[in-house]
Amino acid sequence: MVRAGAERAGAFRHRRDLRRRCDDRLETALEIVYFVVLNALGHLAFVGARMTTTLFALELGASEFTVGVLMSLFALLPTVLSVSAGRLIDRAGPRRPLLFSLMALTVAAALPFALPRLEILYLSTTLLGVSFMYVHIAMNSVFGAHGSPEQRAVNFSWLALGFSISNSIGPLVAGYAIDGLGHARAFLVLAFFPALAFVLLWRRKHPLPRPEQVPRAKRAGVLDLLRIPGLRQTFWVSLLLASGWDLYTFLIPLYGARIGLSAAAIGVILSTFALATFTVRLAMPVLIRKLKQWVIIFCALAISGTCYLLFPLAHSVPPLLLLSFVLGLGLGSAQPVIMSLLYAASPPGRQGEAVGVRTSLLNGSHTLIPLASGAVSSTLGMAPVFWVLAACLLGGAWFARNQIK
Repeated sequence: MVRAGAERAGAFRHRRDLRRRCDDRLETALEIVYFVVLNALGHLAFVGARMTTTLFALELGASEFTVGVLMSLFALLPTVLSVSAGRLIDRAGPRRPLLFSLMALTVAAALPFALPRLEILYLSTTLLGVSFMYVHIAMNSVFGAHGSPEQRAVNFSWLALGFSISNSIGPLVAGYAIDGLGHARAFLVLAFFPALAFVLLWRRKHPLPRPEQVPRAKRAGVLDLLRIPGLRQTFWVSLLLASGWDLYTFLIPLYGARIGLSAAAIGVILSTFALATFTVRLAMPVLIRKLKQWVIIFCALAISGTCYLLFPLAHSVPPLLLLSFVLGLGLGSAQPVIMSLLYAASPPGRQGEAVGVRTSLLNGSHTLIPLASGAVSSTLGMAPVFWVLAACLLGGAWFARNQIK
């Protein structure tokens, strides 16, 4: 009798523990989905605004060099402010910076609707770049701090998957809004998404995950981070991959407009790239377990370099769709690995600062490269721009191959 009672009690405790573990897993999954949605809403507006800015500027009579200037303004202030933004998020936590940046992103996206002039695009692109910089650094901090270190690469895979979703939807929303409503009203449509993210975050009562805090006196300078071999290698490869990604969003609208494609067709091509990143990121949890991280980075660089070699040979939608999809598979596979390596190599309490350094380096290149690309494409055509980028990416593939152990 006593034994039977003990067995029933043990079975009850087992069911209770099992139910508790299931509830914990469900709560963790819902948290991840919530964070992915927040990031995707802000990123959708940013991606859509980049494409809309390019096409609106051309509609207003801007030259390709002027478009390059506008694209560089997305990155100009983030180049200077990213490190301080990372330190602020490390110190104060991600919630308030996220709330302010989502509101600023909403205002920046709506500005060209309120004042549809070329001069306003200079202001809106600058504000969009700074606002999304804070969103990007804060959300990376949240995902890196959520769960155990063993879950980190998978968490960043989910974040990257959210980026793929917003990359897919953003150009489609922008393209069809431009064709249906006009360029100015398309900006107003895009402003709705960060406004929704602001409301979702404002209504949340629980604190956001944040990395371990370290007293300010123990902090060293930025150069200290660059002396860490793992971080230095990650920064270098990340710079190449991000250049391949960022220049795609700059070059394809210009190239598509030059060969006579409509805004909707350009949006479909950009969305095909994003669909590929979504597809490969669905498989990332499996790939991360089966392949070494530097093998994934090598493949990403090699595939991306090959695609950029072939882009100038494509003069219609079908080959551009194919190349965009393959390029998306390559570039999309690397992002979760890069962020996992970066977070793991960062000193405790300085993860946001390390993301800020990476963001600053990337935005520095994004400030200069569109300017140079716009100038070169205006004088020599777009093929040299594609081929120089291809050479850099293939050189990076050789470097990544030497890191495989």
